[in-house]
Amino acid sequence: MTRVHPTAIVAASAELAGDVVIGPYSIVGAGTAIGEGTSIGAHVVIADRTRIGRGNRVFQFASVGEIPQDRKYTGDPTRTVIGDRNVIREFVTIHAGTAQGKGVTTIGDGNWLLAYSHVAHDCVIGNETTFSNNAQLAGHVTIDDYAVLGGFVGVHQFCRVGAHAMLAAGSIVLQDVPPYVTVAGSPATPRGTNSEGLRRRGFGGDEIAAIRRAYKTLYRQGLALDDARAEIAAAAVAVPALRTLAAFLETPGRGIIR
Repeated sequence: MTRVHPTAIVAASAELAGDVVIGPYSIVGAGTAIGEGTSIGAHVVIADRTRIGRGNRVFQFASVGEIPQDRKYTGDPTRTVIGDRNVIREFVTIHAGTAQGKGVTTIGDGNWLLAYSHVAHDCVIGNETTFSNNAQLAGHVTIDDYAVLGGFVGVHQFCRVGAHAMLAAGSIVLQDVPPYVTVAGSPATPRGTNSEGLRRRGFGGDEIAAIRRAYKTLYRQGLALDDARAEIAAAAVAVPALRTLAAFLETPGRGIIR
């Protein structure tokens, strides 16, 4: 059965699944929905129009779904949607979307957002990502599956971070980071491939070798970006793992880190 601490405040229109736990002094706003098996700790704010899926853990003092830090925001009924099995640690802040953007901030499944990390308005986060302490996203950022953000990383608005990319601690990301690439520095620059992370996720030796060759094509051979993109697309015909990289390079953005 649902367990709501007597000091918590839950809006009458909130929808709580049967075994949701709401901790002391937490606030759950109007038009919210929280799925089964989700636990909300003490002093948490779940703002209006936020939907949270199943099996999530939200720790004390987190703020989820609050209005965006955007001067253009004028009270539009924008939303925040969070999937299943996410871990949202202490003092994490996640803001709703804007009418000028997607109107919704979206977080997928199985993500770990560690203490003090921030997800701004209209961001889209995939699945199984890791945000280390104090990782910060500006508005309209896209983070693809299995990306890892080190502590104190900052990502500029409208940037994309590809699947399995790794952003070293303290990186300041001003352009798009392709899949599989490791970056570091301020501003961040490419430092190789995330080979260890790929091995942990079950990529085979041949796939990792192909990804390394693609990295050299993109960064080490002095090719123009269009030529490097064409070579990687050709290699991707025979190597499925490269199709993620090829598709990313074909999608317009802020320009890739290079």
